[in-house]
Amino acid sequence: MPTHVSVIEAKGDFVQGIKDCIPTLLGYLSIGFAAGIIGKTAGLSTAEVALMSLLLYAGSAQFILAGMVAAGHSATAIIITVFFVNLRHFLLSAALSPYFRHLTPFRNMLIGSLLTDETFGVAIGQTANRKALGEKWMHGLNLAAYSNWFAANVAGAILGQWIARPEQFGLDFALPAMFIGLLVLQMLSRGTIATDISVAVFAVIVVVGIGWMWSGSIAIIVATVAGATLGMVIERWK
Repeated sequence: MPTHVSVIEAKGDFVQGIKDCIPTLLGYLSIGFAAGIIGKTAGLSTAEVALMSLLLYAGSAQFILAGMVAAGHSATAIIITVFFVNLRHFLLSAALSPYFRHLTPFRNMLIGSLLTDETFGVAIGQTANRKALGEKWMHGLNLAAYSNWFAANVAGAILGQWIARPEQFGLDFALPAMFIGLLVLQMLSRGTIATDISVAVFAVIVVVGIGWMWSGSIAIIVATVAGATLGMVIERWK
């Protein structure tokens, strides 16, 4: 009887992971569709776009790769650029690793290899309500996102020949909109809206101030670090 119950719970965790991925799927569809279009216009075949979505599986890196391919850059330059663009995934995996210390390195690799900015956002939001993240839940979350991204890339590669300007449909805003939605859901689940808003206002002030003196990219990085530091100090102080 206990075995039967554990099987049901395991299946439930996997299905729940799929359900928790649903808020991100629209963003995956739109950005993945745009990535497929850009890959095709860069000269890649539909099969190459599909393979890239399966092996690389990174929106920003795929956009950069397509642009570099279209510009005729060498394979070495493309590989090095994509590597540095995706270095943040080491930080994302490291942030979630304490929840999976009990797993073998291979099982951790299966989870980490499909981790993205979006699934990390959903997972870290769940940590506000639970002390542990289930392995089955993470697989449900990751596989739902992965399969949706693949389908969107292929659809974009196939249908993109009839869409010359994807930005006119708002696809260029889909990724920021998705992250805004994830942020709002995480703020509501944490129950510390006053603190979160204070950190957000502080980050905006920093990014505007730094932006006047240096580039916008530097301003965003500084504001991110400063905001995270302030949030940590407030949490520790409370």
